[in-house]
Amino acid sequence: MTGSLAGLRRAAAAASLAALAGLALAAPAGAETVLRLGTVLSPNDPMGQGLEQFAREVEAATGGEVVVEVFHNSQLGDTTEMLDQARAGANVGTVTDVARLSAFVPSLAIMSAPFLFDTYEDADKFALSPEYLGWGEELAETAGLVMLASNWYQGPRHALTQGPVTGPADLKGLRMRTIGAPIWIETIRAMGAEPTPMAWGEVYSALQLGALDAAEAQPTAIWGAKLYEVVKTVTKTGHIQLVTALVIGAETWDEISPENQAIVRDLAVQGGRYASGLTIELGEKALADVAATGVTVAEVDLAPFKEAVSGVYATLDLEEEAAIVKRVLGE
Repeated sequence: MTGSLAGLRRAAAAASLAALAGLALAAPAGAETVLRLGTVLSPNDPMGQGLEQFAREVEAATGGEVVVEVFHNSQLGDTTEMLDQARAGANVGTVTDVARLSAFVPSLAIMSAPFLFDTYEDADKFALSPEYLGWGEELAETAGLVMLASNWYQGPRHALTQGPVTGPADLKGLRMRTIGAPIWIETIRAMGAEPTPMAWGEVYSALQLGALDAAEAQPTAIWGAKLYEVVKTVTKTGHIQLVTALVIGAETWDEISPENQAIVRDLAVQGGRYASGLTIELGEKALADVAATGVTVAEVDLAPFKEAVSGVYATLDLEEEAAIVKRVLGE
């Protein structure tokens, strides 16, 4: 079974590469490298706006030697497909939850651990720490993926259901869409639901048709994907702070001169802070807009949820990484 799945993924990556070739445009005159960055989110999402600003600033700062092209709304595929393309040598990058990358460097899963970071500033600080950057270097060596910056904050993940949620018992047995990485799966399972990995672009229809009972998402994505049309309740669990990374393939990265690499990395960090600021600014507005549609947006006592997920760190052997985070943050 494992071999057949690997074959299917290779076939999917090959198909995606072929599709990408159809989208490819000739490099602008004078450009050293064109970076094609995709996202599953809409152009209006803070991540989309951040990528567009990043593109403008990179072209200006490198004198047009590096040009960034941005593709929204899954034009280049789902996040996993884009990562597969990048690893296969395609000129593709994306904004991804870091937990997906833990398949190559297990320690990276800590970035998506439940109830870990209290503020965005904490996550930003840890993403620039020597310990975290060391894991990034390991990722480039083992998976051929380069993290340009890991401070692109998409907001707190909340529970989206058809009925009210007052504690983990209310999630028992619900098929809840989540990201297909162990830290997410174990977190959702510990919260009481049945984790159901699925491509983001399929979530709306799955909720609409009843293939899913629930989902979990950050405020701007709830609004951007119109999930308020297919759920009745948003419970503010904030169980995971979605801190994501801007990632490209190592082969494409190596085409860029060291001088321009330094510029691109610096602007990726700045772009992450800009996008994250938008996330924080627009998040509460998004929840207010969701509530205005008639969906219940509810506060909840987080203590039972924190207790329920406390064993996830040991389950996934992340206790040492959690201690590193606390040390870096001075806790």
